Amino acid sequence: MKQLFRSKKNRILGGVCAGLGEHLDVDPTVIRLIWAVVSILSIGTGILIYILAWIIIPEEDTGGAV
Repeated sequence: MKQLFRSKKNRILGGVCAGLGEHLDVDPTVIRLIWAVVSILSIGTGILIYILAWIIIPEEDTGGAV
């Protein structure tokens, strides 16, 4: 079973959308667009959820030096 991690290599802000994209085998751009639409339609609730996900979801371990 794949574990959900925030991406280090394909991140724009916190790596949450890129991590979700890698976990679901979907292009992260699609996840970002959906997240933006949800954030706009929910009057900012999506932004709060993103910040919570940024805190809760662990960052992927690259296994060595950066």
